[in-house]
Amino acid sequence: MEKINASSEGYFILLGFSKWPHLEVVLFVVILIFYLATLTGNLFIIILSHLDSHLHTPMYFFLSNLSALDICYTTSSVPQLLFNLWGPQKTISYAGCMFQLYFVLALGTTECVLLVVMSYDRYAAVCKPLRYCVLMNPRFCHMLAATSWICGFLDSALHSLLTFWVPLCGNHQVDHFFCEVPALLQLSCVDTRTNEMTLLVASSLFVLIPLILIFTSYGAIAQAVLKMHSNTGFQKAFGTCGAHLMVVCLFFIPAMCIYLQPPTENSQDQAKFIALFYTVVTPSLNPLIYTLRNKDVRGAVRRLMSQ
Repeated sequence: MEKINASSEGYFILLGFSKWPHLEVVLFVVILIFYLATLTGNLFIIILSHLDSHLHTPMYFFLSNLSALDICYTTSSVPQLLFNLWGPQKTISYAGCMFQLYFVLALGTTECVLLVVMSYDRYAAVCKPLRYCVLMNPRFCHMLAATSWICGFLDSALHSLLTFWVPLCGNHQVDHFFCEVPALLQLSCVDTRTNEMTLLVASSLFVLIPLILIFTSYGAIAQAVLKMHSNTGFQKAFGTCGAHLMVVCLFFIPAMCIYLQPPTENSQDQAKFIALFYTVVTPSLNPLIYTLRNKDVRGAVRRLMSQ
């Protein structure tokens, strides 16, 4: 096949779920509901954390960052997916694909780092309560949040450049519902082992290492919690840490299935549904997980309504 540059054609075709046309209308309705829930729930957390002075703490500062991240993350792919599910046209421009790839990667990597930061915040709150205000001072919190975003966008810049430098072989049909590195590399007719190795190394760096750090933090937290003699302290620590641990599992397990699993015959179809879970479902569940049994949030809502 003749090697071409994707920009010469100016577009890609996102095949998405076109193998299952009978599912597209159902998927459109379900995904739209989850997307609206994501926007509503995460905006609620951001606004409430900003308006209520009792929530001006490191935990809710990082939670607001996570909520903003989830809104941006879903918005980088879901509107295009809804557009493709609704009509017969399933194209995305070359520039649109480039920007989508960059932002999906950047925001996903940022979330990996931010979840590590949030686990450290919980470690400091439970294991170092007397020094917590000193350790997690506002300047340090802002620095940690900024580092998370910078790491994500720098890592994505590397992968995006490597991916779009790869010459394609005339086939512009991307077997996914958004522009993703593994799906785009399948269109290449040159050796992509360098790209695949770079992706594997980065996935290990930003998936496995954060996961190890998170579970190390929770190992220390578990030891501290078991030594507590107060039931109130135990329940509060279990409530906040349990919510964060659930979010970690919902995000990292699908990511590991996508980026650290060896390819199989049906892996691409499986990858679509796994990606659908962590791009659509998980961001809508995060606000519920953090607020459903949270006394601080319920108190903030009551104070806001009374005003």
